Amino acid sequence: MNTFAQALTYAIPGFLLLILIEELVARYRGMAVNRGLDAVSSLSSGITNVTKDVLGLSIAIITYPLMLKHLAIFQLEATWPAFVIAFVAKDFAGYWAHRLEHEVNFLWNRHIIHHSSEEFNLSCALRQSISEIFQLFTVFMLPAAVLGVPVGVIAVVAPIQLFAQFWYHTRVIGKMGLLEYILVTPSHHRVHHAMNGVYLDKNYGQIFIIWDKIFGTFQPELAEVQPVFGVKRPVKTWNPIRIGFQHFGLLFMDAWRTQNWADKFRIWFKPTGWRPADVAALYPVNLVEDFGDFEKYDTHPSRALVIWSWVQLVATLLLMFHLFGQLANIGLMGSLVYGGFIFVSVYSYTTLMDKSRWAVLLEVGRLTFCLALVWWRGGDWFGIGQTGTAALVSFLFFSLVIAVFFTNTALSRQTTVSA
Repeated sequence: MNTFAQALTYAIPGFLLLILIEELVARYRGMAVNRGLDAVSSLSSGITNVTKDVLGLSIAIITYPLMLKHLAIFQLEATWPAFVIAFVAKDFAGYWAHRLEHEVNFLWNRHIIHHSSEEFNLSCALRQSISEIFQLFTVFMLPAAVLGVPVGVIAVVAPIQLFAQFWYHTRVIGKMGLLEYILVTPSHHRVHHAMNGVYLDKNYGQIFIIWDKIFGTFQPELAEVQPVFGVKRPVKTWNPIRIGFQHFGLLFMDAWRTQNWADKFRIWFKPTGWRPADVAALYPVNLVEDFGDFEKYDTHPSRALVIWSWVQLVATLLLMFHLFGQLANIGLMGSLVYGGFIFVSVYSYTTLMDKSRWAVLLEVGRLTFCLALVWWRGGDWFGIGQTGTAALVSFLFFSLVIAVFFTNTALSRQTTVSA
């Protein structure tokens, strides 16, 4: 198992425990911070993102070792000053990467998933992009490379800095006194996730809030302005893979439809939300403008569908952990097709959560994919034995039956309402 996968096997159970604690605290206080399908969607997004990262499905345009080799003026040892410099440099790089993802049209596609939840809770912290294939922002680690911070130090600091961004995605913690002047707090990050005009595109900091104060993007949470969470063009789906490419699809269609050849190019690099005038007139999109009357996306699921969605999530989590444990045994091709099956699984059950008629066809495809892989592997699902393989196939067949049931029920209700 690679180092990142090993770290995740410890971090993910910790995240899930904190999500449970947040829910219990919220209920004790009479707050509602989670909705069933929203939480499943968030956790499913986390599954796709970490699976992609563990499988190495990303390409670094400029790597840190390359910058270190050619640009280092000093050569630091792996002592505590190097770790401090690395942590501050990583946070500085994170601020600018985060800000550009908000402010450049094509980069927003990498980040929209993180803001797509219309709730604000610890589970939405795990909404991370599957579409972030190219690592573009290593260049912002230039200060660390010039100072000669070793690669090993960056490798230690990076996951710590990433995991430290989890805790402040919550509404159960208010303002935190003196810490508000130093660190990114839940109050600061509620502002960042809000789409109200006064809050929009503020507080990009990841650990230290000082970067926002230096570069003019700081906004405190106001008692008189209740944050409204989500994105101004609501995604209207629980499917994290669809969300991950939705904005790119809009940009592509706008670039295709516009008659202005310059706009076909510059749309990608314009500020987020910019559209060619001719396309905006012919193909308007619905944007949230009235925050007082904002209606959250909801497919009005039955209790049974919510429970079944959680079952699907748990089953997919178990498969993900099994994949991580088998990386060294099944080889690159085996790991990639196993990861592909996990992506198909997430796409399938979140489509059912959307009550889409495509859910049944996707379940047929998932079952067929599984049977093909079992045949390819000689009757065994990546080392779980014949009993485990039979259990998995049985589960997927049962999942298909359940999808048929829920889809027919949803369609019959729509017919009744229409009549």
